[in-house]
Amino acid sequence: MRLIIHDLSPEQVQKILPHGEDVRIISKGGSIHPCIGCFGCWIKTPAQCIIRDQYGNMGEFLSKCDELILISRCVYGGFSPFIKNVLDRSISYIHPYFITKNGEIHHRARYNHNFNLSVYFYGNAISEREKCVARDLVKANSINLHCNIKNICFETEAEALGGRI
Repeated sequence: MRLIIHDLSPEQVQKILPHGEDVRIISKGGSIHPCIGCFGCWIKTPAQCIIRDQYGNMGEFLSKCDELILISRCVYGGFSPFIKNVLDRSISYIHPYFITKNGEIHHRARYNHNFNLSVYFYGNAISEREKCVARDLVKANSINLHCNIKNICFETEAEALGGRI
């Protein structure tokens, strides 16, 4: 399954995103409650967020995807607030316990699962410094989520991504 998380407008979705049976799309449809850092998804209800909204099963969705595609406005080299919120709500995908990986401390994988990560940033006047920060962020995300980076792309307009995703 391809899991697509995006912050696009409905008009942009029609032009850009693929449609198919093996695609799950996570979008802004409604409000997203931010992670409250209660660790309930690690301790009280392992692998499930205790906040019951449409983003409460993000860990499960990640455990079933072959490819995670993030489409985000680039905000100072980071993700848009919506994408950041969804990623925060996905923390149930990993264990609370730590391992040492390449001399760094990271969370242990909860699932014996591996997927590819593609990230498409868009925005006007993304500087080279912001691109460098964004690449480092995606690399850190891939280590924490135990996945492989397939693609990192930058465009000035989201519409330029049409046909490439």
